[in-house]
Amino acid sequence: MFTPIPDRRRDPVSTSFTAAGPAAPDAARAPRRSLAPDLARGLMLLVIALVHAHMFVAVAPPLSTGYPSEGTVLDRTAAAVLTLLADGRGYPMFAALFGYGLARILARQEARGRGWPAARRLLRRRAWWLLAFGACHALLLFGGDILGPYGLLALLLVGLLRLSDRALLWTAAACAAVLPVLYNIAYTSLMMATGSAASGAGTTDPLTDAGLRIATWPITSLMFAVAAAAPFLVGMWAGRHRLLDHPERHVTLLRRATAVGISAAVLGGLPLAAVNALVWEDPSTTALIAVNTLHSVSGYLGGFGYAALIGLLAARFADRRGPVVTALAACGERSMTCYLLQSVAWMVLFTPYYLGVGEHVGVALSVAVAVAVWLTGIAVAEVLRRAGRRGPAEALLRRLAYGRPAAAAR
Repeated sequence: MFTPIPDRRRDPVSTSFTAAGPAAPDAARAPRRSLAPDLARGLMLLVIALVHAHMFVAVAPPLSTGYPSEGTVLDRTAAAVLTLLADGRGYPMFAALFGYGLARILARQEARGRGWPAARRLLRRRAWWLLAFGACHALLLFGGDILGPYGLLALLLVGLLRLSDRALLWTAAACAAVLPVLYNIAYTSLMMATGSAASGAGTTDPLTDAGLRIATWPITSLMFAVAAAAPFLVGMWAGRHRLLDHPERHVTLLRRATAVGISAAVLGGLPLAAVNALVWEDPSTTALIAVNTLHSVSGYLGGFGYAALIGLLAARFADRRGPVVTALAACGERSMTCYLLQSVAWMVLFTPYYLGVGEHVGVALSVAVAVAVWLTGIAVAEVLRRAGRRGPAEALLRRLAYGRPAAAAR
């Protein structure tokens, strides 16, 4: 998901995660970024916004799944729809895109004649900086940080980039079979003990809130990394074969993945949707672990299905991008910046020591808030695109990971 944007002037072989840079007289002749990865990140930021916004709803005590234990028919319907289509469906896709990006960075390093030791050092340096970004994000803004977990995944699993395709996919399958069970045992136990994991739901002091967020961040980061490991590895495999760089070459595969993945996500999410919509009341702990695990595994397939669907859209619109597609891609190109802007919005809007909106909105209205925040991010990204600038978060991560331009050029 959050990868630095290489400088095209220093990386002529890159066609995926690159940026055109500031406007220049010959900009029309510069090769464009691949649309699908940026479009996927831009659209999935909406899913992330929908998932995060409802975590702050505080009109009733939360269920162990984070949704309120009361609500109107509209709120309960919104909870069911979000469970089926958003919860646990966006992060697998982002994890896959992050793994995809690591594979592409490795390919670019190899194309520039750099061996595995140098590439591994670069990827691990990026991972350490992502962990640092995540810690700052959790301390200052939002306890549901995903930057740190991605950094942890890269740090621990970067060596798996050397595996064969077969070994990589078998490892991903083993992770998908085992890790969701472990994750959901821990998650269900934690949520039943503490309620929603959202920051600001109960504290009225910003310093106390920050302390709680950073204290729980190592545990939540480890849990999230465990949950995201399988799609992360599949993303490595997809990046190795550049499935999203050239989606027009894989239309049949993408159509099948779309149909199977999204259908599986909806079917696998039905039991948990019944819980969150208050149709299935008071399930046992064992039942909750089972339905959460089914929801997680089907969410992997849903994330892949969403990625495949966006790949099909990119294949259709790659040569005739209108203003909407261009703005969405600009948001995806600056996904870390837009993600952090969302966290600023949650802090200002929902925490009780600022506006405290969470005390007055239900799940349905949180959807409207999420869409508004996402659209604001798109507008900011489009302004940056027109100015020929990277997102500030992406620019900072690249500078920290790659060093100064002169050093990167060497």
